[in-house]
Amino acid sequence: MIEASIGFAAVFLMAALRIPLAVCMVTVGMGGLALLRGWQPALASTSQVIFETGFAYVLSVIPLFVLMGNFVARAGMARELFQAANAFVGHRRGGLAMASIIASGGFGAICGSSIATAATMTRVAYPEMKRHGYRDALAAGSIGAGGTLGILIPPSTIMVIYGIITETDIGKLFVAGILPGIVAIVCLCLAVVVVTWRDPAAGPAAKRHSWPERLRALRNVWGVALLFALVIGGIYGGVFTATEGAGVGAGGAFVFALLRGSLTPRALLEILQESARTTAMLFTILIAAMVFTSFVNFTSMPNDLRDFIVQFSPEPIMVVVMMMVIYILLGLVMEELSMVLLTIPVFFPVITGLGYDPVWFGILIVTVIEIGMISPPVGMNLFVINALLPKVPLNQIFRGVWPFVFADIVRLGILVAFPVISLWLPGFMNR
Repeated sequence: MIEASIGFAAVFLMAALRIPLAVCMVTVGMGGLALLRGWQPALASTSQVIFETGFAYVLSVIPLFVLMGNFVARAGMARELFQAANAFVGHRRGGLAMASIIASGGFGAICGSSIATAATMTRVAYPEMKRHGYRDALAAGSIGAGGTLGILIPPSTIMVIYGIITETDIGKLFVAGILPGIVAIVCLCLAVVVVTWRDPAAGPAAKRHSWPERLRALRNVWGVALLFALVIGGIYGGVFTATEGAGVGAGGAFVFALLRGSLTPRALLEILQESARTTAMLFTILIAAMVFTSFVNFTSMPNDLRDFIVQFSPEPIMVVVMMMVIYILLGLVMEELSMVLLTIPVFFPVITGLGYDPVWFGILIVTVIEIGMISPPVGMNLFVINALLPKVPLNQIFRGVWPFVFADIVRLGILVAFPVISLWLPGFMNR
């Protein structure tokens, strides 16, 4: 237990000194294994982890889904999603903010990245909200919160990473995210209702569209619906695996972008370069996390922590609640991916030891990551929006996002209290 505790403290200290997280985890992981087992076993274990992780077939899902997201972003599907959502809810008070959230959910269904979703919807939705007189706080807050849906509604790179680390079925994780994603959209839209109820001037109503206009707008999003149904429907129906689904999705997104005339040779090169950079970053962090995990698993920390928590909590569900509180607090001061990669090796054995479903816990993990993505002062989505909207003060973005943070906490409570929301659809995959 003490060896792992020292290891975690060393990683946190090095990260606080602005040393890259991957360097921190590899250094501490190798050093810890060397002290416990000797340098030769430590080097052998590290090289084996690097080889096995780098050549794992299941990991090919990451670059494929990243590529898929970049293709659909270039194809301009986000604008059509926003226009369709606006046609149905834009006439309500705060309707454009709701449309941004709904469109973010749709875009997340073919993207898989929270940051990419937030950046895309900032360019699409903010000018429209500004034109209708929305306050910057509500506009930026709704976009930032909606952007988090990119990692909950499948496909999701975070779910892939969680599935690989914990050896949980990635296809089931994807399917499990569908109903919680709908719950998330409803909760975030209700937050908009509360904000505009308290301050009607924050989100004035826009033009009401006729039903023929709504149907025309809805017809424009057929590509998004088809791509989502093809990928997730194929995985759910057992037609292909998550990795094969990623290949189908990337190929389909390429065809859509090509047919829309948005793939010039220069654009294609930029997409491939961006996808390669993102994939390299994720692989580097993931391999480093696996090295650190090898060290943690060699210590007695997982079993000791499980025994400690169970001893002081007669109700197993309170163990989960305690973990969620810890994650929310960590999300206020840590980058979200780092937080998960450092804590999963400790918490996951506790969860499985108590008999909880790893798929359900994976959805909870994604939810607390979403909260962290919009929690000041280090929420990544907030800084993405600030970079794209330099005229909007950061304090306005921070102020506008808090109602959505509270809505997400309520949503987390619902998912903890009712695991069936996450587990109902994956349950059919066992039959």
